[in-house]
This record gives sequence, C-alpha cells and structure tokens, in this order.
Amino acid sequence: MRINPESLARASSRHPWRVIGVWGVLFFVMVGLASTLLGDVLNNDISFTNRPESIKAQEVIDEQFTAAQQGASTEFVIVHSETLTVDDPAYKAYVQELQSALAAEPDLVVGTPTTYYDALEASPDAAAGLVSEDQHYSLISFSIAQDDTATVEGVRDVLATTTADGFTTQLAGQSTLNADFTTIAEEDARKGESIGIMVALVVLVVVFGAIIAALVPIGMAIVAIGIALGITALVGQIVEFNLFVSNIISMIGLAVGIDYSLFIVSRFREERKKGYEKLDAIGAAGATANRAVFFSGMTVVLALLGMFIIPTTIFRALAAGAIFVTLVSIISSMTLLPAILAKLGDRINWPRLSKRARLDTPYDVKGGFWDMISRTVMKRPWVFLIGSVLIMGYLASFYFQLNKGSSTNISQLPDVPAKAAFITLEREFAGGLTDPAEIVITGDVASAEAQAGITKLQDEIAQNPAFSSATQVVTAEDGSAVEVSAFFKGETQNDASFGAIEQLRDEAVPAAFGSVPGVEVFVGGNSAIFLDFLHVTDTYQWIVLAFVLGLSFLLLMVVFRSLILPIKAILMNLLSVGAAYGAVTLVFQKGVGIGFFNSIGFQFHQSEAIEAWLPLFLFSILFGLSMDYHVFLLTRIREEYDKTHDNTEAVAYGLRTTAGIITGAAIIMVVVFTGFASGRLGPLQQMGFGLAVAVLLDATIVRTFLVPSGMRLLGDWNWYLPSWLQWLPQLHVEGHEPIHDETVTVPDTPAELIEKS
Repeated sequence: MRINPESLARASSRHPWRVIGVWGVLFFVMVGLASTLLGDVLNNDISFTNRPESIKAQEVIDEQFTAAQQGASTEFVIVHSETLTVDDPAYKAYVQELQSALAAEPDLVVGTPTTYYDALEASPDAAAGLVSEDQHYSLISFSIAQDDTATVEGVRDVLATTTADGFTTQLAGQSTLNADFTTIAEEDARKGESIGIMVALVVLVVVFGAIIAALVPIGMAIVAIGIALGITALVGQIVEFNLFVSNIISMIGLAVGIDYSLFIVSRFREERKKGYEKLDAIGAAGATANRAVFFSGMTVVLALLGMFIIPTTIFRALAAGAIFVTLVSIISSMTLLPAILAKLGDRINWPRLSKRARLDTPYDVKGGFWDMISRTVMKRPWVFLIGSVLIMGYLASFYFQLNKGSSTNISQLPDVPAKAAFITLEREFAGGLTDPAEIVITGDVASAEAQAGITKLQDEIAQNPAFSSATQVVTAEDGSAVEVSAFFKGETQNDASFGAIEQLRDEAVPAAFGSVPGVEVFVGGNSAIFLDFLHVTDTYQWIVLAFVLGLSFLLLMVVFRSLILPIKAILMNLLSVGAAYGAVTLVFQKGVGIGFFNSIGFQFHQSEAIEAWLPLFLFSILFGLSMDYHVFLLTRIREEYDKTHDNTEAVAYGLRTTAGIITGAAIIMVVVFTGFASGRLGPLQQMGFGLAVAVLLDATIVRTFLVPSGMRLLGDWNWYLPSWLQWLPQLHVEGHEPIHDETVTVPDTPAELIEKS
C-alpha cells in the first residue's frame, strides 16, 4: 500500500475498532506514565549547552565546594518573635529545636543547618547578616536536598510541626520560589484548559450545528495532550524539562488538536453533502483536508525546530513539548479520526441543532456574507491592502521599544508563602540572600596578590548600591578556589541586578584581579545566568529567523509550486508576529489598557521588561500557527484554480468555503490562549496574550483583507514558478476527490433503446 494521507484515512476507516483500540491503549498508558513520572522531570532552571561565564562559575562551585557551601542551593528559615529577641534564652532554644528537627531529615536537608548562634561563634561579622536590626528576626540557613516541590513541602511540614508559642516561621529561597511557581503554573494550566474546552465546545456547536460533531475535536485534542505529556515524561528520563512545558502542551494541544479535527470533520461533512458514500467521503477528506493538516502541521514543526539552534534548555524544552503534541495531533487526525468517522457516519450530525447539520443543505453558498466581503475587497484591493498594512505596521513598530528581561516581580506574584517570605527577607535582611551573585576565583588563590584582590573586590561590592555591604567569602576544602557571595539589596532579576552583574564583570573584577597572575575569575549566580541567557537570545535570534523563514519558504514553494505565494505568506506572517510583539509591549511594558483588562477579570501587571524567551518563542509558534490558516485557505484556492484557472473566482471560492471554519478555529485558538493569559504568572500572561492577539489579527485583517487584496493584485502571478524550478516534486497538497460512478449501460437491441427512452 502506498502510504499517504488518503491511504491512511481509507485503511483506518476499514478497520475502525482496531485503530480506536490501539489509540485507546496508547492514551491510557501515556496518561499513566505522565501522572507517575512527569513531576520528577520538571524544573525552573535555565541551562546552557554551551559554556558562558556563569556556567563556568557554576561548574567550579559544583566541583570544588560541598553542597553546604554552594550558595545557589541555600534556603532560609525566617524565625520571628514579636516580644523576644535573639539574646533571650527561649528564642535561642526554639531556634536550636528547629535546627535539630531539620537536621534529623537527611532526605530534605543536606548536613546541619547554620543558625545565628553558630555563626556568632565562628565569625561575628558573618552572624550580623543572619539577624535583623531590631533583633526580633533571625535566619537559619540550610542546603536543601532536592530542588523540587515535594522536598520544599517536606521542609514546610517540619516547620509546621515544630512550633512554639509566640514564634512564627517562614521558608524563603530559590527552591521554595520554584515550588510555588510550579504549583501556580499547574493550577493556571488546569484553569486555562477548562476555559478553552468550555468555550471551544460552544463555538464548535455553533459551527457544526450538532453536539457529536462538536465533541469529536475536543476528544481528539484531549487524546493528543495526554499522549504528548506521556512522551514528555519518557523523554524526561534522559533530559529534564522546564516546568512550563506542560502548559505549552496543553495550550498548543487544545489549539491544533481541535483545529485539525475541525477542518477534517468539516470536509467529511462537505463530501457527504456532495453525495459521496461514507467511506468515499472519508477518503476524499483524507485526500484533501488530511493533506492540508499534514503540510500545515509540518510547517508548525519546522518553525519550532528553529528553537533547537539556541543553546539553552528552556527553548529546547518548550519546542519539544509543542512538537510532541503537534505530531501526535497530526498522526491522530490522519488515523484515529477517520476510524471514528467510519463508526459514527452521519451520526456525526446528531443531534441536529441547525440546518447546517443536514445533508441536503449546500456546502458552497454564493452571495453569502464571506463571498460579499471577499468580492468587495477585491474590487478595491489597493485601499484594503494599504489600510491593513498601515494598521498592522503601526502596531508592529512598538516592537522596537521592547525591553527583554524578566517579568517575574516577586511583589506582583499572587499571595503564596514564598512571596510573603521574600518580602520579609527583603524588609529585614538583604533580599538577595537567597540568590546572591557568586564570584569564583580559581588558581593560586593563596598568594598575597590574590588575597589582596579578594579584599579589593569586597570593597568594590560594598560601594555598589545594588549590593549589600556585607559579603561572604568561602574557601574550598582543598584551597584551590574561593567563592565570594555578593548579596543583592532587592530583586535579583531586574535591570538593576543585571547592571550590577555587568559592572562586576567589566569593572570590579578587572580592577581587583587584572594584574594578579595565576588566577581565573568568573561571575556566576542565577542573575548572571539570566544575563547570559539574554545575550544568547540576542545572538541567536537572527540565525533562528533565517532558519525558520528559509525552511518554510522551501516547503511552501514545493507544496504550492509557486515562487510568489511563499514570499507573500512569509511577509504577512511576519506582519502578524510583529503586531503581536507590539501589542505585548504596549500592554505589559507600557501599561496601555491594563486597567481595562483587569476590570474584565485579568490580573495583568506592568513590568519593566518582557520575558527574554518570549519573542523567539512567539515567533516560532505564531509563524507555524499562522501558516496553518494560510495552508488551509490556499489549498482551497489552488484546488479551485486548477479547475477553472480563474484567479479571482478561485480566491472568492476559497474564502467563502473556508472563512466560517477558519473563523471558528481562530475563535477557539483565541479563547484557549486567552484562558492561559488569565493566569497569575507574568510569563504565561504575556505568552497567552501575544498568541491570542496574533491569531485574532491573522484570522481577521490578514485573512479577510490582506490575502484577497494581495492575490487579486498579483493575479496569475500568484502561481508563477520559473521554468528552471519545474523539476520540483509535485506534492499535490490540494489532493483530489473520488469520481462519482457514472457508468453508461448500452442497450443490446433497438427495442431496448426505445423502451429505455
């Protein structure tokens, strides 16, 4: 059997129970794996596959220092009493009780926690950083065993069971913050999914006019999400994933899973209205809609592959999750969906809620709303083309004011325990205690020059307004390295902290160690890692852009056998992406419209920066999703053009036969993305909002005005392919429909001829 979308659809429809059974088993196995394994492979880290300076610093810390000395793994218990101070024996007794309780949990805590009293015996200067100015607050520092939610909750349980009258405790640190981030992300993902599914059901009922037809695409999306999460859990046994990967899988899975099924079910119903038998209608949908799904889905995958070029795990993890769910959606729509249609047949239209679900209604109505819109636009193509470009271009121009960084402002987080603890830490101590800058000196650190350099570095740090005057100096056990911890006074992921890291690298470190022989100095810590991440994204964004645009151009040129259509499609998609960037910048960075959005239920916050990973991620996702609609629309136009060779009529036909379905699909995507934008985390808000705006603009201004006006002006040039490219393979993405059996029986005798006439 020759394997293609049509043959897969026909084979699946002939053996429906077998296909449904295989997919059912696969779904339940993968969901089981996801529920068991997925939580252990998710983290909030940003790792690199190359070695910037911050990673070199972290490698030295990991190799030369014990876990108890590694500042990046340090958590703090904040002990407070309204009436007692650290000098009171009862205060000391309670702190030591907490210390013993934590030390008794080796699965949660590495080694013995350090209290103010321990530090006081070793170094009064170091102890000063563990007590507040009013003496009512003190810190217990410890190294957490694992950076995961279960370990953090275990520590919180120890604190909850070790209590004393008049005392309160809070847990602060990077692992604690990550754990609360994970919890919020999971809760918001469930909320986004529920909103998306409910609204998608309503939209699908309106589009199809039948309940069963509306439920099938949602079921297909759920299957794709469940299997993709299981795949992620399996792959996660080899590589870890960022915690946002589950949100990405849910969001993209709902969007493409529903959309792909929507287009195929719609085409199946259309073929039945044309008079084809059930299996022939499934085959016809396989030859047309399934092919369009395959090629548009592969465009999404190609766009996402560009993120693997960037040497950071967050991009690769997010891209992998989106690719997993897209591929599962493609494969299931080409096999599982035909099997379901074979079993349902015309019951897909049950119960009929409108005349659209009847087989005797026309599938192509000339003179309707969309036909009128497309012909109006094509009568004045220059007006609509210029107007649309000006609107989209104006919005896109704000991209050049976009400031990349971190949108995670602790004070803007929802009321979770980590937020309250950080605010206390920032108010009573140095907020950066949990996440300091780490300056690592290796080599001949015992020399007089090196020791003088360390002292000078401490003086430079004390003069920097971004840092606390107190620093912590730790020497490795073998004496081969020294770690100097510089504590930020406030936020550790903002422009001020990034500027402080750059000042250390460009000025303080060269001034202190520039003339010291035999040593190497690296500035690390989470703020330095994030700063290096910003530099990496700036370096690689143009490489990714060229890769994605180049591959997409080649694919579309082969698919449509045109040199002009791919160029036009790429330009329009870039306009959509640019407009999305501008919208995100206006709302989240400049604060335009935040009051309005929050008045209707959102929880947006103005931030000094847009998430650093967002522009590249939005580009890859949006470019692929925009191509989805473009491929679906152009396949219909090309299908009609090949029959009539009338460009204007082909454009009108393509728009009026797909506009309703594309609009419904776009509404579903917008609602799904808006559901995630309604969450509480800044990164997800920006991502969901950007995706929703781009899809909305793409399905309205681009599809309604830019496509018909551009194709009307280009005329037959739309389909131009130079003679020297005629060797390109003919993929026939538009497919073909089966031919009705119109066999003529010739009578054997003149009498029979007269009788039949």
